[in-house]
Amino acid sequence: MADIETPCNKICAIDPAFGLCAGCGRSAAEIGGWIGFTPDERRAIMASLPQRLALMGRGETAPAGAS
Repeated sequence: MADIETPCNKICAIDPAFGLCAGCGRSAAEIGGWIGFTPDERRAIMASLPQRLALMGRGETAPAGAS
C-alpha cells in the first residue's frame, strides 16, 4: 500500500477551545476519517491547516517524516 500523505506531526491533543488537534489542526472527524478520504479531499484539508493553526496561535508545523 502506498504511503498516504498526512499532516500528522505526532503532537496529538484536541484543543478544547477550537476542537482541533493542537499539532496538525485537523478535527477529530478528519483525523478519524483520514484513511478513507480521497487524495483531493486530503489536499483540501491540508490547504486549510496553516490558517487553522494560526487561529489557534500556533505556527505551521511540518508533517511527520518531512525534512
